[in-house]
Amino acid sequence: MARWCYRHRLVVLLLWLGALFGLGAASSAAGTNYANVFSLPNTDSTTAYDLMEKAFPERAGDTDTVVWKVDGDGGGSVRDESVRSRIEPALEEIGRMKGVGEVTDPYAAQGAAQISRDGRIAYAQITFTEQANAIPKELIEDVVDTAQAAERDGLQVELGGQAIARTQEPPQGTAEAVGILAASVVLFLAFGSLFAMLLPIVVALAGVGTGLIGTMLLSHVTDVPEVAPLLGSLIGLGVGIDYALFIVTRHRRGILRGMKPEESAVTALNTSGRAVLFAGGTVCIALAGMLVMNMRFLDGVVVATSLTVVLSVLAAITLLPALLGLLGMRVLSRRQRRRLAAAGPEPEEASGLAARWSAYVQRRPRRLAALAVVVMAVLAIPVLSLRLGATDQGNHQESTTTRQAYDLLAEGFGPGFNGPLQVVVEGDAPAGLVDGIRATEGVAQVAAVPPANGVTVIQVVPTTSPQSEQTDRLIDRLRDDVIPQSGAEAHVGGVTAVFKDFASVTGDRLPYFVATIIALGFLLLMVAFRSLVVPLTAALMNLIAAAASFGVLVAIFQWGWGTELIGVGKEGPITSFLPVIMLSLLFGLSMDYQVFLVSRMHEEWVHTKDNARAVRVGLAETSRVINSAALIMICVFSAFVLSGDMEGAMAGIGLAAAVALDAFILRTALVPAAMHLLGTSNWWLPDWLEKRLPHLAVEPKEEAPAPAAEEEPAEAGRASAVHGYVRTADGEPVDGAAVTLLTKGGRQVDRVTSLADGSYIVSVPAPGTYLLATTAPSYGSRAGQVVVTGGPLVHDVELAEGEVDAAPRGGGVN
Repeated sequence: MARWCYRHRLVVLLLWLGALFGLGAASSAAGTNYANVFSLPNTDSTTAYDLMEKAFPERAGDTDTVVWKVDGDGGGSVRDESVRSRIEPALEEIGRMKGVGEVTDPYAAQGAAQISRDGRIAYAQITFTEQANAIPKELIEDVVDTAQAAERDGLQVELGGQAIARTQEPPQGTAEAVGILAASVVLFLAFGSLFAMLLPIVVALAGVGTGLIGTMLLSHVTDVPEVAPLLGSLIGLGVGIDYALFIVTRHRRGILRGMKPEESAVTALNTSGRAVLFAGGTVCIALAGMLVMNMRFLDGVVVATSLTVVLSVLAAITLLPALLGLLGMRVLSRRQRRRLAAAGPEPEEASGLAARWSAYVQRRPRRLAALAVVVMAVLAIPVLSLRLGATDQGNHQESTTTRQAYDLLAEGFGPGFNGPLQVVVEGDAPAGLVDGIRATEGVAQVAAVPPANGVTVIQVVPTTSPQSEQTDRLIDRLRDDVIPQSGAEAHVGGVTAVFKDFASVTGDRLPYFVATIIALGFLLLMVAFRSLVVPLTAALMNLIAAAASFGVLVAIFQWGWGTELIGVGKEGPITSFLPVIMLSLLFGLSMDYQVFLVSRMHEEWVHTKDNARAVRVGLAETSRVINSAALIMICVFSAFVLSGDMEGAMAGIGLAAAVALDAFILRTALVPAAMHLLGTSNWWLPDWLEKRLPHLAVEPKEEAPAPAAEEEPAEAGRASAVHGYVRTADGEPVDGAAVTLLTKGGRQVDRVTSLADGSYIVSVPAPGTYLLATTAPSYGSRAGQVVVTGGPLVHDVELAEGEVDAAPRGGGVN
C-alpha cells in the first residue's frame, strides 16, 4: 500500500482533500449537538433528575444570572430608585430579545428572596429558550452588553451561567495553533529542513481535522460531551505529529544510507509504519477500556478520541507516503543533500550525546535507578491527597465576569447558594422531612416548591460551597440519616450531588479499569517481545508515571501552586472523569515509547544475545527521536492551558507532565538502568509459553543484503556476530575506529565504525574462522583471528598509539 500511495500521490492527495471538504460541508449544514450527560444509572442523583424532568418538562432552556452590587460605604441599597432606574430597563430590554424565554427580577412581587439581607446585592435569572450550546453567541453578547451598560460608579454588574461563559472562551483553535507552532520549532531543530518539518504538521492536521468534523456529525446520533472534541484534538495532534515523526525519521535515515527515495519510503512504512499501526491500535484499545466504567459521559469521549487517533494513523500510512513522493530528495536539508552527493552514503550510527548517555547508564545503573525512583516518588506524594469532584465558575480567573458573579452570589446569599441541592419526592413531601432537613447541620436555607405533576422538590442551600468536603458530608447525612428517619421515599439531586456520585462511582471502578489496561499492556508486550520481565517492567513504569503525573496535577490544580500564574483560575478538586481519560491516554502514549525503545533493544538482543549491548545500543539509537517526540507532545499538551476550558487545561498539564516524566526520566534512565540490572532475565520466557504465544512483528528489522558466496566457506550454519569494545591500553574507549571482518581469503564480510563508548558489532554470515582488522587515527591498527561457532562472539580490541600489528592474534571461541 505504501508503494501505491507513493506512486499515486496526486490521487491520494485529492482523496484526502475531498474527504476534508466533503465532511466540512456536511458538518456546516448539520451543525453540532453536543450533550453533557453526567447522569449515572442506578444512582440517587439520576433518580432525582428523572423525577424533576417529570415535574418540570418545560424548563428545557439554559438559566443564567445577572448579579449587581451597590457600594455600601454610603449606605446604598439595590432598592434605591437610582439603582432600579438603571437595572429595570436593562432587564426589560433583555426580556424582549428573541431567544429569551423569561426574566425573573427581584423587583417583581415574588422577588424579595433575590435580594441579600443587607440589601446590597441582588440577582435576576434569565431563562433562554435553548440550552447553552444552541444559543446564538450574538444573543449572549447582546445580553452581556445590555446588562453591563447599566454599570456606573458605585454599581457593579456581573453575569454568570453556562451561556455567559461562552463569551469568555478564547477564539477556537488558539490552543491548537500555539501547540502546532511550538511543535514546528522542535521539528525544524530536529530535521533542519522546512519541508521535513511541515510533513508531520500536515499529516496531523489532516487526521485531526477529519476526526473533529466526524465528531461533530456523530454528535447527532450519539451523546458526545462538549469536552470530547477538545480532548480529541489534544490527543490527535500529539500522536499524529509523533507518528509522522517516527516514519519521516526512518525515511530520511534510509536515504542517507544510499536508498532511493521510493524504496526508502516503502521500507520506512514497512518498519516504522507497522509500529505506528501497533501503537495506534494500543491507544484505541486503551481508550476503549473506558467503556468498562459504564459511564455514558465517557462513551462520547471514547468515540471522539478513538476516531481522531484512527484517522491520524490512516493519514500517517497513506497521506504521508504520498507527500514523501512529492518531496523526493527535498525531505533532506540542503546541507545533507550536498554531503550525500559529495561523500556518498553514510552509516547510520549513534554517536554524540545519546551514545555517551547510554554508556553512562550502563556504567551507573544502580545510582541512576535510585535517583529516578526518588524523583518520581517525591512528585507522586501529592497524589495521596487527591480529591475528585467538579470544577465550576468559582474556579474561573478572577478577572472574568462569571467568577465575579459567582463571588457576589456567595457574598450576598452564602457560599452554598451557587450549588443548591434538590431533595425530590414523589407525591407530597411529609412535614417531618422539611423540618428534618432544616434542622440538619450544614443547611442554610430550605424551601419546598409546590407539587407539580405528582412530584415535590425541596430546594436546599448548604452553608458551604459546592466544592467543599462539608457539602459532600451534608449529602451523605441527608441520604443516610435525615430521609430514612422521615419515612419518605426521597432522592437528593442537583449538579453538586451528580458530581459527587460521579466521583464516587469513578473511585469505586477505577481499580478495575487500571487492572484492565495494565493487563492488556502486559499481554501485548509479552507477545511482541517474547518476555515476561519486559512487560512487568513496563506495567510498573506506567503506574509510577501515572502516580507522579497525578501528583503534579494535584499540586497545581488542587493545592493551587501556580494556578493564577498559568492562567487557569482558582484551585479546586480534580475533575472526576479526568483520571479515567488521563490513564487511558497515558497508557497508550507510554506504550508508544516503550515499543519504540524496547523493539530496538530486542532486535539487538536477538542478534547478539548480549543484554548489556542490546540495552546500550537500543537507548543510544532511539533516545533522540523519543526525546524529540516527547518535546512535541509537551508543546501540544501544554498549549491547551489556553483553551479556556478548565478540564482541557487539567488534561493538557497532566499529560504534558506525564510525557515529560515518562520520556526524560523513565524511558531514558529508569527503564534502561533496570534492564541493565536485570541482565539476561529481561528476555526470559518459559518454553511452554513460547510455543503457545502467537508471533507479532512490531517493527521488523530492515533486511540486510545477503553475503556473497565464499570460496573458503565456513562451517554451514546460521548467521551470527562478533561484538565488543575498542579501547586504549588505559581502558579509554576509541571512538570512530574502523572495524573490518574478513574471510581467510581476504574478502570483506562487514565493516563498521566504533561508537562513542568504543562498542562495535559486525555481522557474521556463518560459523567459521575470520580475520578482524581494527584501525584508528593516531592509534595505528591491529588484526586478529577470530573463531565463531554457534553464537555471538565477544571480542575486545586494544589499540596502542602508533602500533601496527598485522599478525593474526587469537580471538576466542563462543
